[in-house]
Amino acid sequence: MKYLKNKNKVLLASIFVFTPLISRAADLPNPLKADDVPTLVSYMVRGLLGISGAIALLMLVWGGITWMTSSGNADRVKRGRDTIVWAIFGLIAIFMSYAIINFLFETALAQ
Repeated sequence: MKYLKNKNKVLLASIFVFTPLISRAADLPNPLKADDVPTLVSYMVRGLLGISGAIALLMLVWGGITWMTSSGNADRVKRGRDTIVWAIFGLIAIFMSYAIINFLFETALAQ
């Protein structure tokens, strides 16, 4: 029984604390700068493409470092060269997907 009394007090206190905050929710500015779902998805996709592009560039640098520090070891030279080649393929795929997604969102938002 004592547990139920404390639970009711916590519930009542939380109602008094959070009700004014809920009523002020209409006054809050929109931090997302997107008024509809397609614009929000467009921002999210562009952000993810930017992050994946940064990772691909990091892998390009890592492949170069691996190649430069190989000291003539054929296995490390091959591993560094393969990393660079696949990072370039990744960048090409990212740029192509960005162009396609940008085109799709521009045509969707124009309608």
